[in-house]
Amino acid sequence: MPKLLASIAALALGAAPALATGIEIDVAGEAQGTITIDLFEDVAPQHVARIVELAETGAYDEVVFHRVIDGFMAQTGDVQYGVAGSDMSLAGTGGSEQPDLEAEFSDRSFDRGTVGMARSADPDSANSQFFIMFAPAPHLDGQYTIVGEVTEGLDVLDAIKRGEGANGAVIGEPDRMEAVRVID
Repeated sequence: MPKLLASIAALALGAAPALATGIEIDVAGEAQGTITIDLFEDVAPQHVARIVELAETGAYDEVVFHRVIDGFMAQTGDVQYGVAGSDMSLAGTGGSEQPDLEAEFSDRSFDRGTVGMARSADPDSANSQFFIMFAPAPHLDGQYTIVGEVTEGLDVLDAIKRGEGANGAVIGEPDRMEAVRVID
């Protein structure tokens, strides 16, 4: 109820209503369970809005963790080429039908459980893919947009099937986001 009242007050004052505060990811495969992520709409409003939109439309459902590097991070969110059961040779190269987003860098640090937006070499190329940190990575600070942090389910994150080689590509059947829900 307080969030609803705040949204009504914001509308009355001509401001944009507050976005959802997080998402829950039901993970399936070798890893089983739920990862809860608090989204930082005050830090990266455009990126958070994109994640919320894709989650609300079901675009993230059944998308795999295509790149998982032990001791570093697990990457997912390729709604174009990363859907479970499809040809995984292109997983990680796609995005959504929406345009790429301008970077929203902050002074937050990439710590264990931090969620960042994946992108190409162009800082303004993030779209739908995101990654979750297994461990701190200060070399990423100020280089990638931080969108949130895991508040529950680090044990599920830790159980996600790891990839092989320097790029962490997952061989065989990767774990997947079975369902992604927006939460308040």
